[in-house]
Amino acid sequence: MAKPSFRLQKLLRRTRFLLFFLSAAYLMTGSLLLLQRARLALPPGPRAPGPLQALPVAAVALGVGLLDSRAPRAPRVSPDLPLGVDVPRGPPARARPGPRWLRTRNPELRQPRRGWFRHFVGDPQGPPALRPEAPGPAVGGRGTYVGCFSDSGRDRTLKGAVFFDLRKMTVSHCQDACAERSYVYAGLEAGAECYCGNRLPVTNVGPEACNHECKGEKGSACGGVGRLSVYRVQELQPGSRKREWRTVTYRGCFRLPENGTHTFPDSLLQPNATAEACSGFCSQKEFPLAVLRGRECYCAYPTPQFSLRDAVDSSLCGRGPEAPRQAEYCEVYQTPVQDTRCTDRRFLPTKSKVFVALSSFPGAGNTWVRHLIEHATGFYTGSYYFDGTLYNKGFKGEKDHWRSRRTICVKTHESGRREIEMFDSAILLIRNPYRSLVAEFNRKCAGHLGYAADRNWKSKEWPDFVNSYAAWWSSHVLDWLRYGKRLLVVHYEDLRRSLVPTLRDMVAFLNVSVSEERLLCVENNKEGSFWRRGRRPHDPEPFTPEMRTLIDGYIRTVDRALREHGGAGLPGEYVPR
Repeated sequence: MAKPSFRLQKLLRRTRFLLFFLSAAYLMTGSLLLLQRARLALPPGPRAPGPLQALPVAAVALGVGLLDSRAPRAPRVSPDLPLGVDVPRGPPARARPGPRWLRTRNPELRQPRRGWFRHFVGDPQGPPALRPEAPGPAVGGRGTYVGCFSDSGRDRTLKGAVFFDLRKMTVSHCQDACAERSYVYAGLEAGAECYCGNRLPVTNVGPEACNHECKGEKGSACGGVGRLSVYRVQELQPGSRKREWRTVTYRGCFRLPENGTHTFPDSLLQPNATAEACSGFCSQKEFPLAVLRGRECYCAYPTPQFSLRDAVDSSLCGRGPEAPRQAEYCEVYQTPVQDTRCTDRRFLPTKSKVFVALSSFPGAGNTWVRHLIEHATGFYTGSYYFDGTLYNKGFKGEKDHWRSRRTICVKTHESGRREIEMFDSAILLIRNPYRSLVAEFNRKCAGHLGYAADRNWKSKEWPDFVNSYAAWWSSHVLDWLRYGKRLLVVHYEDLRRSLVPTLRDMVAFLNVSVSEERLLCVENNKEGSFWRRGRRPHDPEPFTPEMRTLIDGYIRTVDRALREHGGAGLPGEYVPR
């Protein structure tokens, strides 16, 4: 009797498994049909469809729309309307089609994945989909909408200044930023980029090309790919904001180049020309440099023929009491206009064969060096971590996976052997530990741009921080010297003193060819967005004698290791005397 019972139980188990397999296959087929038809429009009919009729067969079988309140529902039709009349409908909901495994944080990878999935399903082109209503120009801002204009990386339509806000960009935010800097036009591109300028081309493109919504303002047009939604900004009210950007900076006295006509693209001749008048003229023409020689005013970019590296005595330009002005010398002023010849950046077109790290101790200026590398090479840098603040301000490589090899190098603070040996080569950035410790403590207490409060420096938190992080500064360098496969040691102080030669060595190490004009543009915009402005609210080096003794010992250890590795050791200001 037991044997037939056992056979019956075995048959029932097989039947249950078979039913489960058939149910799973049925549901999968229904899901694929749902993917293909989810965005199809409902056909007009003589009467409004019921809730079950509006759902695909697979959705009804799964209960989608009956139990999930987030699912889209069929539009409700008033019974008072006559049959056969088209019912006005709003724009369809912006659903994210496809299962979760098709989704990715990177929009550039999302479309290839979807295309592969549609090809796998058997419908490479995909079903006809309803296009959502295109966003329109903002109506709540102070500025006036001008139109949609074409924009390219090298020859920008608006050449004044560039800002990024990849999460919260709005039309008003861009207009305010440009108005503070005395620009006439504000242009928004790709939903998150803001460009300022004073001149526009004669022709524009169709408004349908500016179809990207602002990241922080739904329904407002913020340009498109290579397209600018341009607004004419209004002047700020007097006293509404401090207009720091109207001022110009004196760069020094320089010898005029031999071919001034070729070096200086624009000029202004007027009696009794002043530095303010010349700078204002060149700002309106969107040039970063204003060159003044007597009554002659020239506008220019830094070029190899006029690089602004060989300044002479200011008395040769007539500065000082009774100083005679020499005809072959000129005064140079930096205007508020940003040099945009090096602001275009992108991911690598093909995966890099060499996996390069940009390694540093925290607080050594890694973010600043990433800014220099990105603008010098034109390629994004990646990060072993994800910092939303950096991504929001234009470091798009933050959101890309650090092992994607689509970035020119990858930021890291790691110092373990396994983490180091993952990279084929590395730029090892070293900064004076006293400065690094202060910078990192400021960042931990007040973010990238703030300063730690007095209570932080006077608490037990600061001594504990020095005791633990000073040892990390030393071990970080020693580990990379020991386990790194191919290293380029760069000192932060050398970049500050001699930016272009040091940056040229870094670019050559990354195996990228860069024009001299682009390096000069980086030198003109070297600070970037992440540096602490204003006066320090504390002693910049609040170190006790015990702290100094500890740190000086680590400095001697690292200096000795660098010399044994074949280098020149640490700069003189590091080593205790």
